[in-house]
Amino acid sequence: MVGSGRIGTIRARQALTHPSVNFVGVSDLVGDNAKKLAGNVGAQFHTADNLEVISRPEVNAVIVSTAEGEHMKPILQAIELGKPVLVEKPIALSVADADRIIEASEKSGVEVRVGYSRRFKDLRWMLAKEQIAQGRMGKVTGISARLYNNRANGIAIMTRDREATPVVDALTYYVDIVNWLLEGATPVEIVARGQKGVLAAAGFDVDDINFAIVTYSDGTVANFTVSYALPEKYPALGHATRFEMLGTEGVLIVDDDHTDQIMYTNKGIPHVYLPGHEVNMVFLNSGTPGDWALGEFHGAIANETRAWLDHLVTSKGCHLATPRQARATLETTLGIQLAAETGRIITLPLPG
Repeated sequence: MVGSGRIGTIRARQALTHPSVNFVGVSDLVGDNAKKLAGNVGAQFHTADNLEVISRPEVNAVIVSTAEGEHMKPILQAIELGKPVLVEKPIALSVADADRIIEASEKSGVEVRVGYSRRFKDLRWMLAKEQIAQGRMGKVTGISARLYNNRANGIAIMTRDREATPVVDALTYYVDIVNWLLEGATPVEIVARGQKGVLAAAGFDVDDINFAIVTYSDGTVANFTVSYALPEKYPALGHATRFEMLGTEGVLIVDDDHTDQIMYTNKGIPHVYLPGHEVNMVFLNSGTPGDWALGEFHGAIANETRAWLDHLVTSKGCHLATPRQARATLETTLGIQLAAETGRIITLPLPG
């Protein structure tokens, strides 16, 4: 486990409960973080040197859960040592870095998968994919995906890495979903607009709201919306999403706003991502990575981690994003951001 933050902690716990895993080593450039994680989950080894844990002879698979801008180096180190990798999304913050990872993986034959964990939230997105595969939607003609989150999350993400904007770091999940559902079609044109407000006032040169229209090679049109500027105490603890897919033979609507299970408590509910952040009114089951219940962590990250480990052990099929899929998603989000910044129509692929 490279990276001992919140998601690294969740994945390490999941790994240690998997029946095939008998050794977990953790690392973090801040050595105390690795030591704390190892103590909390019972990992057998910890270090402040990422290469040291990757190189351990007991280690034959690697999860990279570092900050977004620090993905490439440990991925390349693991590939060089012949160890398959699961890396958090996005695969990198530039297309050039993504290409380096793809080249190394394909040249060596070492498998890399990218953690677009929305694919593993319940069955909703796999079920959507199934309806397309069975032809029940006919020809998909249009998709709308809207994502909201609160400004506390936006500020936390931007504080961690200023290049990890809400478009590149969060909307990327739903660009991945749409690209995956429309597999075989590729994004070719992007129009996008944004507006600055509270996030800029907090010191970050990033939009509060972005709207984008992406046209695909088969003519499908997708509308994407993201805002990470909702009030700090907004009841959702993670993504609040509405998704609609229109086809010549059907329509599919995914309501993922979490307003079906609401609680108010004077005692406060802790946030799964933000230490010290609490809300009194909460949409239960709205944590983006998942939620704790009865001593266990449930949800997208847990499902995805188990699916990857099952894949490594049994060679069964795997629905985690491939590096080339992740590259396409990265290029699309960078195109959305560029279109919003410049006001121009952006065509893909992006130049050089």
